[in-house]
Amino acid sequence: MNHSTKRILLFVLAMMVLLAACVPAAVPTQDPALIQQLIEQSVELTVAAQNAEATERQAQIVPSNTPLPTQTEAVAPTPTPILPTATPFVIVPPTNTVAAGGGGSGVTVVKPDYACEAISRRPFDNTVFKPNDEFDIRWTIVNTGTKTLRAGLDLEYLSGPQMTAVKFVELPELKPGASHEVIFDAVAPSKEGLHIMTWRVEGPVCFPYTAIIVEKP
Repeated sequence: MNHSTKRILLFVLAMMVLLAACVPAAVPTQDPALIQQLIEQSVELTVAAQNAEATERQAQIVPSNTPLPTQTEAVAPTPTPILPTATPFVIVPPTNTVAAGGGGSGVTVVKPDYACEAISRRPFDNTVFKPNDEFDIRWTIVNTGTKTLRAGLDLEYLSGPQMTAVKFVELPELKPGASHEVIFDAVAPSKEGLHIMTWRVEGPVCFPYTAIIVEKP
């Protein structure tokens, strides 16, 4: 028991003794009402003493208020500038510009260095064949560029139903404007419908093709 509690209890006992001393000694029989009053006062003093002790204990248990840390003001991040994406440069091979047309129209045609075209193609597009029909494919390959196509470039199969027994042939040297005819033995597919076989000249510089229709009799 701590000193504060002892002092409170001694105070209560002293008050009880003092109240008891106030009762007249000459009265042979104590008044019940007075006794009840003394008891009530004693109870009130005891409750007050207990409350004082509880308050003192609570003050010892509860720690002193610790100041909260100072709230740091949020700083918005500095926006990072978005740099534009670099656009890759496309290297275009040099070309020659050729004036076309008369009468001062000013229209020019830009011809690539390396290019070709398949002309006089046989069979014509959408020619009808029966399943497994045999026929010839004829292409005339023309150099439409401004530079010479070297000898040995491959004309090779690329996609679609393969209607020929060979998959590639080598082309001779073709100067600008020169041409070369190729002929293939071909067989129409057995399945009905539109069939397109595509080839290409190595580079690639052009894409010859054959488009036929197969129908059953």
